[in-house]
Amino acid sequence: MRGRRYAVVGGGIVGAAVAHRLIEVEQGAEVTVLEKESALAQHQTGRNSGVVHAGLYYTPGSLKARLCRRGVGMLREFCAEHDVAYDEIGKVLVALDHAEASRLAGIAGRAEANGVPGVRHLSAAELRELEPHVEGVAGLLSPTTAITDFPGVARRLAGLVEQGGGRVRTATEVTDLRERPGGVVVTSTSGGRTVEEEFDHVVICAGLHADRLARRVGGSEEPRIMPFRGEYYALRPERRDLVTRLVYPVPDPRYPFLGVHLTPRVDGEVLIGPNAVLALAREGYGWGTISARDLVETLRWPGFAGFARKNWRTGVQEMAGSLSRRRFIAAAQKYVPELSPDDVVVGPRGIRAQAMDRDGSLVDDFRIDRSERVTVLRNAPSPAATSSLAIAEYLVDQLVGPSSTVGE
Repeated sequence: MRGRRYAVVGGGIVGAAVAHRLIEVEQGAEVTVLEKESALAQHQTGRNSGVVHAGLYYTPGSLKARLCRRGVGMLREFCAEHDVAYDEIGKVLVALDHAEASRLAGIAGRAEANGVPGVRHLSAAELRELEPHVEGVAGLLSPTTAITDFPGVARRLAGLVEQGGGRVRTATEVTDLRERPGGVVVTSTSGGRTVEEEFDHVVICAGLHADRLARRVGGSEEPRIMPFRGEYYALRPERRDLVTRLVYPVPDPRYPFLGVHLTPRVDGEVLIGPNAVLALAREGYGWGTISARDLVETLRWPGFAGFARKNWRTGVQEMAGSLSRRRFIAAAQKYVPELSPDDVVVGPRGIRAQAMDRDGSLVDDFRIDRSERVTVLRNAPSPAATSSLAIAEYLVDQLVGPSSTVGE
């Protein structure tokens, strides 16, 4: 019996997870993943720090909190079953002063409400015992925060899709979508050839381009994707022993982004970063990549001017760090005083596809739009990779029928 035909636009970890879930739960489903790059996981999935977030900060009851906690367990089991690296190295939030230390109680309360296990406060002495090179007046330990190989997970999911009879087509860029009574016509280009195909339902997991594709099928003008570039440095191999866990700052509610932190990875590398600077193109991984179309679209969005007025000081500081290694590393030296600019080399860069509403507020929670024949993941910043299997479960259950344990 022929099942419904699905297209999943986007070959990152979320798109691969959605495709895999569809094949798992709908008998006879015909699933095609369409990815514009020549390989999977080339953008947010392949350019993040590899942290599996435990769910410390997220508003209890929010979709982000629920899917993060559900996703952690699913991801851990998937990695164990499919021999993908997964290491619970733990994370410490480091308070630099007593004002930051006072905010740790609120974070611990959120963590408890979200069901994050094992979180405990650290005195300055306990912090130094765990991380001898890290300085702070207090800390908060999340022992189950982990690191993994997200591109490896995405590739394994895609392999399972193909084993289940689905198709994964790379170097295939979706250029148009038209919804009509019988289905959705998807226009794509590959190798200079244009193809039109009809599907019963399309799931858009296109990250940096999700809003544009949504508008192609009559979706809302908002939220609009704002591309923020995150830059990293990496510790030289002989200095990687400066930290053994993830070392994070205490979030400051006045600022839209978290700030520089230190992140060991499963390959042994230790990253420092990221900062957050407005990219001059949606795929602008360096200052030299500029797209007039992308930049004009960003600047013309009604909410951007208000956001810029509110956060211009932070923006100037982030830009200064981007242009000066010494300024960048100075932010990390607050936590690891022994660190020197000579201890690092230039690391990877990524783009955060951050949705912004018309009023200039950054969309904090996951946001999903759905019509009869199109589902769009409109906002999926961190912890989307952590939550990917749970996001897929949540989306597909809405399409196929309830089988999810989210919220139970």
